[in-house]
Amino acid sequence: MLAYFDCFSGISGDMTMGALIDLGVPLEWLNESLQRLPLQGVELSLTSISRMGIYAKRLRVYVKEGSHERHYEDIKYLIENSPLSSQVKETSLKIFSVLAHAEAKIHGCPIEHVHFHEVGGIDAIADIVGTALCLEYLGITRIAASAIPLGTGFVSCRHGILPLPAPATVAILSGVPVYGTDVDKELVTPTGAAIIKSLSESFGEMPEMTIEKIGYGAGERNLEDRPNLLRIITGHPKAANFQKDEIMVLETNIDDMNPEIFGFLMEKLFEDGALDVYWIPVFMKKNRPGTLIQVLCRKEKKDALIARILSETTSLGVRFYAAHRQILAREQAEVETAFGKIQMKRIIRPDGSFRLIPEYEVCKKIAIEKNMPLKAVYDALKS
Repeated sequence: MLAYFDCFSGISGDMTMGALIDLGVPLEWLNESLQRLPLQGVELSLTSISRMGIYAKRLRVYVKEGSHERHYEDIKYLIENSPLSSQVKETSLKIFSVLAHAEAKIHGCPIEHVHFHEVGGIDAIADIVGTALCLEYLGITRIAASAIPLGTGFVSCRHGILPLPAPATVAILSGVPVYGTDVDKELVTPTGAAIIKSLSESFGEMPEMTIEKIGYGAGERNLEDRPNLLRIITGHPKAANFQKDEIMVLETNIDDMNPEIFGFLMEKLFEDGALDVYWIPVFMKKNRPGTLIQVLCRKEKKDALIARILSETTSLGVRFYAAHRQILAREQAEVETAFGKIQMKRIIRPDGSFRLIPEYEVCKKIAIEKNMPLKAVYDALKS
């Protein structure tokens, strides 16, 4: 199931849970599930509310025992030792890890020394674990999101008066498409930012999908220029849809280097994060034979790979440019074979069918253990 988070008024933990409950999560079940955490006096309250004529669910977290500071390690221990499912634990810890790294960067301390105030309160733990529970209940396995709007102004917190967006929110949303508004309110909380940064696989336009349900979660305040709502749309993605991708292409020509160096260079380029490496025979000026080195990589790996080429070869410069591509969807799959359960790649074809490709390292290990030719292992796995 695919969920699209339409964050036209921002996102917070309570807005997220409200929208997920509106999609069909029973409040009683969610309350009972949260009681499995070793937290006392936590209760969720739900009301229906109208924002500019749109009815939505307004969720509130009530804490009877009072909130207090908690260190990141305390929260990890609390979640890891709970009786919740492994998927709920993984999702919750992923979100809290994003929060902890942002706080550590802002306060200039090791992550294990991070302690949370507002974020570490019991209500925020309930928001994050509750979100993880709701996603599992609804069977949501993929999330995409719109670009994120940010408010302006200032907010009062334990550290004093801070600018909006809050420092933790800005740190968390690094690398996420955002845009400014003239709304003099906090549109995105650190918890909301961590949820969407941790879970969304893409940001931008709604992916092509067949809509099944729509849920609305209401924020605390009324806004003047827009309904203060988070809209979550669930459905099924178009079968065999191509995945769009952008990569960098690095190139340089070489005609004066010991050819034995090329093998070493290829190993180092892959270690540095190259997606693929090619040696292409070319003829250069004065008809000299040479080699075109071409490297495919992610944008964030470009500088390291260029530095590797310039330090390991006789090249005087490297060309680079962005390239768009469409790739078939792929995922990891555990497959029962004559050699037991092994990991393969499942490649989805344009018509919706799929093929399984065994990983080289897995086949190599089997060939060595069974004293078989590598080709025979591949043939056995394809049959």
